[in-house]
Amino acid sequence: MPTMEIAKSQSGELPQVKGPQMNDRDRINDILSMQKYLSSGFNTGINEVQNPELRKTVASILQAQHEAQWQLFNLMFEKGWYKMKAADKQEISQAQQQFSGYSTQFPSFS
Repeated sequence: MPTMEIAKSQSGELPQVKGPQMNDRDRINDILSMQKYLSSGFNTGINEVQNPELRKTVASILQAQHEAQWQLFNLMFEKGWYKMKAADKQEISQAQQQFSGYSTQFPSFS
């Protein structure tokens, strides 16, 4: 069975042969990478902060980072610059089996 991609058709704004200069896709992709990096840092921070007010502030910033990341992803997807592979039923079933087995490794808190 051929691999199916989830994607929109790419807009005609990009050159067929990419030169060394950055285009809109490169800039947005760079910003999206930065957003992912920032989210990772704020995730670590929220796990390690003790002060409740600071934790609330960091959580708010983290939520804003996730929203910005989602908007950039959607922009790239709408322009056809971000493609994903569609999982078939067998791949979904395998992942479900793999990860459901992990739950037995967690301690019970009851």
